[in-house]
Amino acid sequence: MAEKVEHIGKKEIAWSYAGTAFMIGAGVLLLPFILHKMPQETVGIWNIFQTITALVLLLDFGFRPSFARNISYIFSGVKQLQKDGVAHADADAKVDYGLLKGTLIAMRRFYRWMAVGVFGLLATAGTAYFYFILQKYSGDRQDAMIAWVLLIAINCYNLYTLYYDALLTGKGYVTRMQQITMLGQAVYLGLAIGLIYAGFGLTAIVASQLVSTIIRRVLTYSVFFTAEIKTRLREAEPQEPKAILSAISPNAVKIGLTQLGGFCVNKSAVLIGSAFLTLEEVACYGITMQVMDILARCATVFYQSYLPKLAQCRAENNLQGLRRYYLLCTGSLLAVYIIGGIVWMLAGDWALDLIHSQTHFVPAMMLCVMLLISALEHNHAVSAGFIMADNKIPFFIPSLVSGATTIILLFVFLNPLQMGIWGLILAPGIAQLAYQNWKWPSVIIKELWGK
Repeated sequence: MAEKVEHIGKKEIAWSYAGTAFMIGAGVLLLPFILHKMPQETVGIWNIFQTITALVLLLDFGFRPSFARNISYIFSGVKQLQKDGVAHADADAKVDYGLLKGTLIAMRRFYRWMAVGVFGLLATAGTAYFYFILQKYSGDRQDAMIAWVLLIAINCYNLYTLYYDALLTGKGYVTRMQQITMLGQAVYLGLAIGLIYAGFGLTAIVASQLVSTIIRRVLTYSVFFTAEIKTRLREAEPQEPKAILSAISPNAVKIGLTQLGGFCVNKSAVLIGSAFLTLEEVACYGITMQVMDILARCATVFYQSYLPKLAQCRAENNLQGLRRYYLLCTGSLLAVYIIGGIVWMLAGDWALDLIHSQTHFVPAMMLCVMLLISALEHNHAVSAGFIMADNKIPFFIPSLVSGATTIILLFVFLNPLQMGIWGLILAPGIAQLAYQNWKWPSVIIKELWGK
């Protein structure tokens, strides 16, 4: 049967850990080749590329998680989508394929126009910014420009097909998603290493990402659109896409504003820092943040795996299930940060020396502070996710305030105070600690346990 959100149990969690471990393993295997074969300036450019990719995904403006959550509602049996809250459904309610078809049409239209807008933005303002950065780059500028053109292509295609991810996430296809991700990463890893050794530089990495993304999208489409789903959709009369988009848009925009604030907090340091610091300093900070992102992905595996179930628990008003998932998600997050942080502190520099890396992590004291800031950030993000599962977004204004505060502090710390990498680290940490780090955990704990 194609109906209902898929079961998520120990097998699916095991696949989530396997997929995350494979992604980390692929990154760990590729990173030495990049650090060994590429000069520090080129690594700095690569970090800027990754930040721009994160910015492009931000221009989705909150619609991907909103679409995914509403797909979960649809497969939980709801008959209409609401601007605020969730229309409750019985456990045995059937899927409304007219509502699903209308939602699919709305998603396709939305992402088509977003892709066109992103192309225009990257081809004009993005290219002007990259040309400015290249003025202090002493490496192969032709290779960098080819890589930039490919980066524009991959970001536009990725955004145009981004709703595929929302479909699989909303349906609860945890195992399939991880299998597709692992295959895509394997292609990316093999192709990138081969091209790096063939002397293609930055182009090797970006071209490999493009091929990997196309393969993942093709497989994702085939998994969701089964013969049964296609038949049901052909037979269904779609609900009005404009009405569906109108119901989804208010909270999607709030999520988008939240993500904008999150980007300013977590990613703006690389873009702003590149204007004040050397590319070598940007590379040092950027590589540390890349490994920190890997650790964060490990820490949030439980949370990401259970997202469809959180939406289902909200639709069925299952408070006991939400309590259990919250303890699992926050407990696993804390354990991973403690264990992973200790291993990193003890063996990180040794591992880089072993591969004769031209780029190194930040010093130990900086790394310790970054670990604490990241753990607090993702802990409150998990709590916010539990609140968001009820289709309520109370945190978008605080997120924007935190983002604006981070940018202001970055300029103050980097220019008048000249704090260097410490400025990149402390600006987001101070902005988040002032409110968000403690606010959203306290809200969800009070809701679930009445304390």
